[in-house]
Amino acid sequence: KKKGNIGIGHTRWATHGVPNDVNSHPHTSQSGNLVIVHNGIIENYDALRKELISRGYVFKSDTDTEVLVNLIEEVKKNQGCKLGKAVQLALNNVIGAYAIAVFDKEKPNEIIVARLGSPIAIGIGKDNTEFFIASDASPFIEYTKNAIYLEDEELAIIKIGKGIKVRKIKNDVQVHANVQKLKLSLDQIEKGGYDHFMLKEIHEQPKAIVDTYRGRMLADEGIIRLSGIDDHINKFLNAERIIIVACGTSWHAGLVGEYLIEDKARIPVEVEYASEFRYRNPIITSKDVVIAISQSGETADTLAAIKLAKAKGAFVFGICNVVGSSIARETDAGAYTHAGPEIGVASTKAFTTQITLLTLIALKLASKKGEISKPQLRAFMQEMQLIPKKIETLLKIEEKVKEIAAVYKDATNCLYLGRGFNFPVALEGALKLKEISYIHAEGYPAAEMKHGPIALIDENMPIFVIATNKGHYEKVVSNIQEIKSRAGKIIAIVTEGDTQVKEIADHVIEIPETEEALAPLLTTIPFQLLSYHIAVMLNKNVDQPRN
Repeated sequence: KKKGNIGIGHTRWATHGVPNDVNSHPHTSQSGNLVIVHNGIIENYDALRKELISRGYVFKSDTDTEVLVNLIEEVKKNQGCKLGKAVQLALNNVIGAYAIAVFDKEKPNEIIVARLGSPIAIGIGKDNTEFFIASDASPFIEYTKNAIYLEDEELAIIKIGKGIKVRKIKNDVQVHANVQKLKLSLDQIEKGGYDHFMLKEIHEQPKAIVDTYRGRMLADEGIIRLSGIDDHINKFLNAERIIIVACGTSWHAGLVGEYLIEDKARIPVEVEYASEFRYRNPIITSKDVVIAISQSGETADTLAAIKLAKAKGAFVFGICNVVGSSIARETDAGAYTHAGPEIGVASTKAFTTQITLLTLIALKLASKKGEISKPQLRAFMQEMQLIPKKIETLLKIEEKVKEIAAVYKDATNCLYLGRGFNFPVALEGALKLKEISYIHAEGYPAAEMKHGPIALIDENMPIFVIATNKGHYEKVVSNIQEIKSRAGKIIAIVTEGDTQVKEIADHVIEIPETEEALAPLLTTIPFQLLSYHIAVMLNKNVDQPRN
């Protein structure tokens, strides 16, 4: 062990420059005095780099981060100011997103932290002599339960033994540092006997779903309690449409949400990629409700979409998992999924808990609009209460899924097909496989197979088809027969007791019977297990995929 009073490091997501030692963090300034780690992207780094080169700076790496630390040094030298002020002035010339930590080797008892668009949590240890800085609280929960979450455009000056001062970057106004008491426990962020966090989180889904609807869904009484909806019910009931914005897995959950809300509450819904929505000048009015979905509550594109929607007068409702996150603070109202920490990069329990919450929202609005009767609502919620147990049953077929994974682990291309509520699950299944196994996979509506993808089908192509007994079952069976006639390898997810698909498919995975609208909560489980076991068999880093 080395002795010292400050340590700094960063797990880099490569944005500028290839992943190598030279581009890795931390970066130092030209003098060697200033040290920085940085999460985010400096969009005007090229112009800043050229300006600094004209002033005699020489760069060792290809990163925007090295540009930033030298910009801070240049400001500090020219202005003759302290490090905190130099960081503030430098950041006022920066375009982009950042979460940074900077210190001066000559003043090792002080560190400067700032954020815009990327999260920062500061853990406070005993007697202002210990501080921990990270993107979220998980890394330091073992050492402290006290944390400060910086807001956008805030800068913190941390001095050992003296505490923290927080200031606004733009106008230098000092702001109150709100210390929060963390509810995380250490066992929540440990593997708990599982080989990987992803596998642990797959198995945590029954509990996570219960935690998400607990206290909100009173099935026997036919009542749903969602204060974020109740307090603003007229906004939803009078909305001309609901727009769901999200990225990645959350976008797939949002697509399930579209089907749920339109089917149950009869309100028009559009689902947008936040990364597209924020840049395309969308038509939004005060008669729209925007639902923003993010596990972390810190997704930069989703945050930007929220700000755009609010600026155009829309009411914005947030769905996220992390309490106190930026999305929770930026939205007009919202609800937490209570999934617990999700450490694995490939999202699993966030997906099913987001669908659970969207189901509650759809049922709440349907009930308020009179689109569902009390007995129908009660029956649906009683079935929903059975989902966690049904997932537990599904998890017991893991060995069978492993056997299927062993057969197809060397495939180079895969196709995932689903209809209706299960189409988003096909998209999510394909995403999971490509994300952690690095196998190319595409998700398609089953009916669209004949419009292009059918040309790819041959004896080397595994096709994963969701063929549950509700929702266009016969049409999906026809799709399966088309695949079979072209020698495609069929792995089908069917409802227990199915006989028709069993006669055609190469492999069959059975799920328990449930409502059509609840099927995604079950059909996604085999796909999660399949992608996990294929990745393990291929010796991939399951919890931290490349790039």
